[in-house]
Amino acid sequence: MSTDTTATNQEKKGAVELTLAMVLSGTLGVFVIESGASPFNVVFFRCLFGTVALGLYCLVRGFFKNHGFTAKKLGLAALGGAFIVFNWAFLFKSYEGTSISVATVVYHTQPFYVMLLGSLLFRDKLTATKFGWLGVAFVGLILVAGVSASDLTGSGDSSYVAGLGYALLAAVFYAVSTLITKRVTGVRPHLVALVQLVLGIFLLLPFTALSETKGLGADWGWLVGLGVIHTCVMYVLMYSSYQKLPTPKIAVLAFVYPAVAMLMDWAVYGHSVSLLQALGIPLIVAASLGINLGWSFKGRTAEPTPAAPAAGTVTARAAGAKVEINSGGTR
Repeated sequence: MSTDTTATNQEKKGAVELTLAMVLSGTLGVFVIESGASPFNVVFFRCLFGTVALGLYCLVRGFFKNHGFTAKKLGLAALGGAFIVFNWAFLFKSYEGTSISVATVVYHTQPFYVMLLGSLLFRDKLTATKFGWLGVAFVGLILVAGVSASDLTGSGDSSYVAGLGYALLAAVFYAVSTLITKRVTGVRPHLVALVQLVLGIFLLLPFTALSETKGLGADWGWLVGLGVIHTCVMYVLMYSSYQKLPTPKIAVLAFVYPAVAMLMDWAVYGHSVSLLQALGIPLIVAASLGINLGWSFKGRTAEPTPAAPAAGTVTARAAGAKVEINSGGTR
């Protein structure tokens, strides 16, 4: 089999893996709501069951040998993990005030906070084109949010505004985690994610009401699913696909996640976005792709920025090329 054919087959395999991972991500909200647990309880048990499943996977694959961690890298991974686990808690909290659809789309303004914080904290270059895409995303966000004047004056639905706030806060925490964790190089993303999950167990324990779990019954299955399916299986699929796919395909396929999330929200709970909100979605999608793929308003394509469908980036090598892939996961 020729080298070109092998590369093509690998890319197809990567596309299938990432699509499956994003489909799983899209069902996350349903698992969270159906579990009947509070957001902090959900994240605690996601970390607990995810640690067991992902830890066993890493053990079987021999990833603990020559792990590549130093004290500095371990500290950075842990610091990024602190932001990522609270990012999950705020995202899940946002479902209560808004809906899975609205919270997910608002949450997908993450790349722009990464861009802004990177410019402020690390002096990353912020061009006029990037500012332009930021403006497009902001208009889309206003439309998707669907906040009325009464909501802001207090005579409307304050829980809806709070839900939007939690989704935005989750996105900012994602951005901080990404900027921190992307500096952890030379370590398998599975191990970085495992560090973050273990840390999450201890960080969230004070916020977890274990007494509430007595009446969960069969709903424990949803929590186990969040740890095994939406953490271990999803991460394994994502990290495998990132090594096989070019940045443009990763950036495009990442939007399977919000599409499936909106479909599930409609199919399971009957929630749908209004026409005005729907007009904002393609603006956010276009702006995100524009930033990730280096689109220019003048028709020229700049150097693309690696896509970040999950929080925290680490560096891996695939086919001799340096590829940024993500660890930690935001779903």
